[in-house]
Amino acid sequence: MNLGYEVIVKDPDVLGGTPVFRGTRVPFQALLDYLEGGQTLGEFIDDFPTVTSEAAISALELAKSVLVGQLG
Repeated sequence: MNLGYEVIVKDPDVLGGTPVFRGTRVPFQALLDYLEGGQTLGEFIDDFPTVTSEAAISALELAKSVLVGQLG
């Protein structure tokens, strides 16, 4: 079950509405930046322990689904 919509939230009172992992102030963009920079998911989780690996994977699956849906 893809929980991407449940793990990423936008709230105007949290970082000005930037998409963040639910219950944190960690932007989803931070995960993408880590991966783009060649760092691993494990390194991201180590640096942002409020984000679970399950939440990060679910968010990435959602991003993949959205992109594939728009391209398909």
